[in-house]
Amino acid sequence: MNTHNPRSHPRRNSGLLRRGETIVDGSAGVFAERGHHGASTQAIADVLGMRQASLYYYFPSKEAALELVCERGVDRFVESAEGICAGKLAPRDKLAALIASHLAPNATERDYVKAFISERRYLPEASRPRIGRKGRRIERCFEHVIRAGIHDGSMRPDIDPHLTMLALLGMLNSVINWRAHDAAAGAMRIAAEPGRPIARGVAKAAATARRRRRASDAGR
Repeated sequence: MNTHNPRSHPRRNSGLLRRGETIVDGSAGVFAERGHHGASTQAIADVLGMRQASLYYYFPSKEAALELVCERGVDRFVESAEGICAGKLAPRDKLAALIASHLAPNATERDYVKAFISERRYLPEASRPRIGRKGRRIERCFEHVIRAGIHDGSMRPDIDPHLTMLALLGMLNSVINWRAHDAAAGAMRIAAEPGRPIARGVAKAAATARRRRRASDAGR
């Protein structure tokens, strides 16, 4: 008896993996453009130029496809945010880095970002809590850095760390709905600019004044 499993062949597995990545990318584009209600497995198949039945090899329904898209979208945010949070930068610099990191995928992985932010509410009930826990890990990173900034005196003591975190993420997540004529460079430029005033907005005014005085003294 031939017990060889063709799927165990390294070359075949590599090809399937690449094909799977392409299919998830295509799914992200359909969800980003049409939303959950306008998307369908047939629409995804049409975009990819394949038969609808072939998609079921990779996921059983459009809800399962949305789950894959949202999970990949949020995983990129989580990995970057937790890396910054665990680093050695000062809290205010960490906040600026978190803001830049959170905005960067608007240019590089726009479909995943838009699908995650706009369509995650349509996730299946079974997967919604798991994806939600990943989102809360990002929230904890921002709140931790804000609290650390208040503690070291670099951020305003009169702000509520939790509410400030929610307000920041609300503003950052809205950037995905902005328009840019030059999709890649324009989105990066739009994404980068809000970071500076937002970071300054929560910085302690006295700390800013001290830095200006030091810069003025150095220039004399």
